[in-house]
Amino acid sequence: MLFLFAINPASGGKGKNDWEVAIHNFFANNTHSTELFHLDGKTDDTELPRKIREVNPDCVVAVGGDGTIKSVAEHLVDTGVPLGVLPAGSANGMARELNIPQDIDGSLNLLVDGQNRPVDCIDVNGELCIHLSDVGLNAQLVRYYQRNNLRGKLGYLRSVMQVLKKRRLLRVEINLDDQCVQRAAFMIVLANARMYGTGAVINPDGDPSDGKFEIVVFRRLTVWEIVKLFWRYQPFDSKNIEIFPATSIKIATHRKAYFQVDGEYQGRVTEIDAKIRPGALMMRLPA
Repeated sequence: MLFLFAINPASGGKGKNDWEVAIHNFFANNTHSTELFHLDGKTDDTELPRKIREVNPDCVVAVGGDGTIKSVAEHLVDTGVPLGVLPAGSANGMARELNIPQDIDGSLNLLVDGQNRPVDCIDVNGELCIHLSDVGLNAQLVRYYQRNNLRGKLGYLRSVMQVLKKRRLLRVEINLDDQCVQRAAFMIVLANARMYGTGAVINPDGDPSDGKFEIVVFRRLTVWEIVKLFWRYQPFDSKNIEIFPATSIKIATHRKAYFQVDGEYQGRVTEIDAKIRPGALMMRLPA
């Protein structure tokens, strides 16, 4: 097989030199071949697809976190070319969700020994989402985190403190299938998965390959519940949330609200239009 590694030097986690050395050593004495491509965040939308056409790989591997996976996946949706993952980011929620090993050797072995399986995506306001998108409090956290150029859990904690001072309820109208729901909530999550990158479980029955996604409505959110977004691995209190399965949805908010997709802040919106894209992305996963 020919693997094309798309490496994001700006991702958190382990040093990228460690990953590059491990890639070189792992493939030095076997029949598989590799190509390395460094993402720069500026020309990737033109240069990465050009590289994919030039190399014609059997698998494109995203080396980074959830944001890197999203940016690489955008060029592989509906192509049949599988996406592999080396979880080298500060947030590796999708890798955890899909049982991709978090260590270098384990994730490299998976590329060789795994199998190609289809995974659902969500189209959210024209953006590709393969993990989690939300409007409200967590999206505000993402904005602070990125704007302050913070990394790690201490960075998240600082963002949490900033957001807690300004948190406000949103009045929202949610239209799904033949149902219209009106709620006051701190945030609404469109979940194609079970957990955030920190391991906090928000959607216990989520399955990224079941042909649907879930809308998770946080009607009450205490300080401790917010902290659990980043440090705890147990589900949220079911008394504080509602979960609705859907294949398409329209959400309207009474005021502009913070909005993020797969850990990338998108701005403030008053409307969200989302629909499932079943099996749109092929991924290299455990057998």
